Amino acid sequence: MSTSQWLPIRDIAAKVNGGELKAVDLVERALSTIAEKEEFAAILATTEVRARARAQEIDARVSRGEHAGSLAGVPFIAKDNFLVFGAETTAASNILKGFDAPYQSTAIEKLEAAGAICVAKANLDAFAHGSSTENSDFMVTKNPHDITRVPGGSSGGSAAAVILDMAPFALGTDTGGSIRLPASFCGAVGYKPTYGLVSRSGVVAMASSTDVIGPMTRTVDDAAVVLNVMAGRDPLDSTTIDREDDDYTSFSGDLKGKKVGVIKEYMAEGLSTGVREQIESAIEKMRTAGAEIIEVSLPTLPAALAVYYIICPAEVSSNLSRYDGQKYGYTYDQAADLAESYSKTRSTGFGKEAKRRIIIGTYVLSSGYYDAYYKKAQTVRTKLIAEFAAAFEQVDFLVGPTAPTPAFKIGEHSSDPLQMYLTDIMTVAVNLVGVPAISIPAGTSEGLPVGLQIIAAQRQDKDLLATAKAAEGLLA
Repeated sequence: MSTSQWLPIRDIAAKVNGGELKAVDLVERALSTIAEKEEFAAILATTEVRARARAQEIDARVSRGEHAGSLAGVPFIAKDNFLVFGAETTAASNILKGFDAPYQSTAIEKLEAAGAICVAKANLDAFAHGSSTENSDFMVTKNPHDITRVPGGSSGGSAAAVILDMAPFALGTDTGGSIRLPASFCGAVGYKPTYGLVSRSGVVAMASSTDVIGPMTRTVDDAAVVLNVMAGRDPLDSTTIDREDDDYTSFSGDLKGKKVGVIKEYMAEGLSTGVREQIESAIEKMRTAGAEIIEVSLPTLPAALAVYYIICPAEVSSNLSRYDGQKYGYTYDQAADLAESYSKTRSTGFGKEAKRRIIIGTYVLSSGYYDAYYKKAQTVRTKLIAEFAAAFEQVDFLVGPTAPTPAFKIGEHSSDPLQMYLTDIMTVAVNLVGVPAISIPAGTSEGLPVGLQIIAAQRQDKDLLATAKAAEGLLA
């Protein structure tokens, strides 16, 4: 089985532009690794015909003496909630089976314009609803380090694909931790940008006020290179914000003099002993490297999970209402009338977790319960935003574990939705307040990866990447 790691993304592109590497060979390497490692069930479909044609185009441009882009010939994998040409986009749900995208997402278009080549679509929890990739309607992805364990979710296929060396990078979405959690469980770098920094146009919506797109890679450098291509305003997504003036890949500085706040609430009970040891060790290394370590309390943090699981299902129930079997995707074709078509399409097309979230979301938005649940949750969300803002007046960054435990066994939490939701306890607050965060590998517990989460203030993505790069050097 081929296990060789890819070169850094910048090096691959430089060698393709210099004629030392051929894009066609890189695509074949990615496709053959995907085929070899099929047992991990990370990939739903390949885009091999289109990928091979694009690789030939890039090699032809190079042979003509043209520069083929900052990502020339670099293969990548998109989570299957990105609209991509060359394969179906299903969001791992039966209700979208057979759906061919009429256009591509902005993120994919930007990456392709820079010369990158999408080779496959990664598995996920259907509609990104989950923390384990067990909620896919098609397959359960396995953790690259132990096939009896989950890779995390919902971007589990993307994280597994990167660690299995199927491609140098993959795209994920992070609504409540869906990039960072699988990065932690699989030992990858997972970057969740500031809300709005990367366009969500052409990505299947989950909860629109917290959905964010980001890269999953082996190194912070690679994550920065990919973010640098995707970041910026998009007329197709009114929530997008301006990118920072500087290139996101021009790192400078180190940890000396940086004020780093250890989140008190994340180091409390519920944290496994092994994870605690690795995170405390990582923090100590940051202190030794010159960072000033301060304990920070965010008193409303324990309420974040409850707030998230009111606001998120409310937005899910709204966003999933478009899947009615009338315009695209699966339709129940034996219905006697329109009402039966709606009802049968949804009851057979949606999986158990999508239905659970639709029911919860419809309930909290319903007359008589809106004020008691949804409005109250939004009030607490505002309080959380204020607490994070106050914390960032004291410190430059916040740190803590990405997840309370290493990857759990497949099936371990399947019959207990509440236990599954608790997996997100350390990631959801970041999405509720719209700040950037990254998970980087910080050692192992029980032979499984542990992720260190570093969080920055809104629009401080470049500083966050620079600090994560410095921390990565200490933990390698």
